[in-house]
Amino acid sequence: MTVNGGIPGPNLRFTEGEYAVIYVKNTMDVETSVHWHGILLPNFFDGVPYLTTPPIAPGTTFKYEFELIQSGTYWYHSHTMLQEQSGVYGSIVIEPKEKTLDYDKDLVLVLSDWTNQQPRNVLRNLKRKNEWYNIRKNTTTPLNRVIARGAFKAQLNFWKQRMESMDIADVYYSAFLSNGQQVHDYPEFNPGDKVRVRIINAAASSQFWLTFGGEDPLLVSADGLDVVPVRRNKTFIAIAETYDFITTLPASGKLEIRAMAQDGSGHTSTYLGKGEVVAAPVLPRPDQYAMMKQMAAMDMRMGAPAMKFNPAREEPKEMMNNWGMKMEGDMASEGGSMPGKDMPGMDHSGMKGMNHKKKADQNKEMPGMAMPGIDHSKMDHSAMSPKPDSSMAKMKHADKEDSKAPMKKGKMPGMEMPGMDHSGMDMGMFSEYNYDYLKSPEKTTIPMDPDEPRPVRRILLNLTGNMWRYIWSMNGVPLSEADKIKIKKGEVVRITLNNLTMMHHPMHLHGHFFRVLNENGDYSPLKHTVNVAPMQKITIEFDAREYGDWFFHCHVLYHMMAGMARVYSYDTLRDPRMARYPLKKLLNEGNHFYTWGVADVASHMAHINLVSSNIRNQFNLRAEYGWNKAMEAEVTYERYLYDYFRIFGGVNVENERGGAPEDRVVTAIGGIRFLTPYLINLDLRLDSRLRPELRLSRELMIFPRTNLFGEFEYRADFGWIKRPERERVPGAGSFSKEVTWTVGMEYFLSRNVSLMGSYDNRFGAGGGLTVRF
Repeated sequence: MTVNGGIPGPNLRFTEGEYAVIYVKNTMDVETSVHWHGILLPNFFDGVPYLTTPPIAPGTTFKYEFELIQSGTYWYHSHTMLQEQSGVYGSIVIEPKEKTLDYDKDLVLVLSDWTNQQPRNVLRNLKRKNEWYNIRKNTTTPLNRVIARGAFKAQLNFWKQRMESMDIADVYYSAFLSNGQQVHDYPEFNPGDKVRVRIINAAASSQFWLTFGGEDPLLVSADGLDVVPVRRNKTFIAIAETYDFITTLPASGKLEIRAMAQDGSGHTSTYLGKGEVVAAPVLPRPDQYAMMKQMAAMDMRMGAPAMKFNPAREEPKEMMNNWGMKMEGDMASEGGSMPGKDMPGMDHSGMKGMNHKKKADQNKEMPGMAMPGIDHSKMDHSAMSPKPDSSMAKMKHADKEDSKAPMKKGKMPGMEMPGMDHSGMDMGMFSEYNYDYLKSPEKTTIPMDPDEPRPVRRILLNLTGNMWRYIWSMNGVPLSEADKIKIKKGEVVRITLNNLTMMHHPMHLHGHFFRVLNENGDYSPLKHTVNVAPMQKITIEFDAREYGDWFFHCHVLYHMMAGMARVYSYDTLRDPRMARYPLKKLLNEGNHFYTWGVADVASHMAHINLVSSNIRNQFNLRAEYGWNKAMEAEVTYERYLYDYFRIFGGVNVENERGGAPEDRVVTAIGGIRFLTPYLINLDLRLDSRLRPELRLSRELMIFPRTNLFGEFEYRADFGWIKRPERERVPGAGSFSKEVTWTVGMEYFLSRNVSLMGSYDNRFGAGGGLTVRF
């Protein structure tokens, strides 16, 4: 999917104060949409289909129009299903009314990731827990390497908490792109040119480390807004963030800008100028085994549930206390309240009896135009950038990093998270992901009139997920089961984002800029997207001055589509133009059924297993047939009560002795299935003949590309129901038992095909192929 025939789509350039009119014509055969990421605009034009904006039907054109009240680097992308991964994205540059920074030339650099798979199949592959992506990236942690690296104790800790290993990124990508190419040359730049490089991370699920050749560049803007310039040559850019750097080309040679995928699985490079390459520093790949050992050494409980028994009863504070690290101080105080409700023990006495009269100038505000701490009533955006008379020489620069020194892993000075107690723990592997290097040139504090106190709404959102079934959520509630988060105009909304997962989550709030509270206090930066590192927490706040409903979600596309999203609602009337577009369709996007299967064709038996699953419901068909004529098949429906526990019922058909078709036995079955600690699948059942049965199974990657698997079944027959004559075993008493077991190995040839060999005590030994589809 392309915009005007290209990937990325065209760069749209405007000037602050202009009025933008953009026509989007859909020539595809499916619905589409465009969200203007980071742009402050009226709610109706935000571009989230079925929430704020009508979807653009095939063959129709939609007209977006809004006043441009800001300047900076932004971007646009589809917000329909997984279209962003397929190429529907592009860049936006809004020039300020007056130039405030010193540079000669300008370059927009859009980073992205590319897969040759259909994006829906990528998500299906993640939901079926196929290890192929990690195999292709060489990021698996097979048992032989775990033992060789002395990480077996750490591995046991991960297994105990139902986690396979340390995972950094989910998807294998065929390429990483800079402006649509793996390597991009811009020879038109000359020695000595000062180039403003506007870098946008438009990837679907890849975060990048940025490094530059030559002297350290000057970081001058984050998410479109100017920051106090700082020299940096190693910057983490999360998905959906934008950073502007000013870099000076060397006297000879072409300068490299290198973006390495966070897990080290690939990179993309851009070259400015001509001649010999002035290379950017190459960062080492993350050491997953060292990270596993660090995580296991911490006093934390991993694996907060992505779905709960009762999703209507959110308990964010209890979840925060029961999972993750034990927090002290401001972590507890920022716990805040459930959306729209008070938390027990929170003192709101200072807010009782307040007279919240409306300010006279509030009616002058244009809808959709509020930015925290900034008065837009006169459309004056001078606070968004340094004053015209502020020269670069007057600005305070941070100490310059030594770009020639090797990039070190581990703890970096000055990188501790505010309010986080790290005593006795080395948090170096996550400490470099904070935002303390970003400082606003102007105060960003939200105005508070001492004579007219404003209510502060505190909200705690624990970021939760289940890698086993690939379901993502907040406070253990995926979007399809969540209520809107109610806020009111005039409030200060303070949100604590507490990441209880082992993945990064870049969280984006539509229609607002928020303060990212860091060590710079009153000068904390304003952003529209904030990355929350694993097992870390960040507090953001914004001035609630809008109307309508606004989307808030993780910008890892597959996390959002698997449930990590919410709707912030000012609880105002819905736009009548949206009457034909039910919100339920958006809320249920993450609850679609995904279907997959696996088949074994071997010299001793054949096996097939089909699964169709959404968040709570799953249908299974499993059948085995041995060339000795023994067979078993069953169809079941199961309901997930929470992440790892489900109840099921169905029908089982088996030929217990491998005889004629008339010897087949049909029974109804029911029971529970549970993924236990150490990742053992447990199946406890009872059939209609009152025979209890225990089934256990486990898979384990022992070498790269090689899985060891085993199944064990034990069934007891107490003779409570008399069996027909043809089914009786001569000499058998009233009690009998049946034990079956299988053990085997599988070697991955590709995403869909493996070599397999196994021994089954019913079918004997053999080998063949496993096919996934």
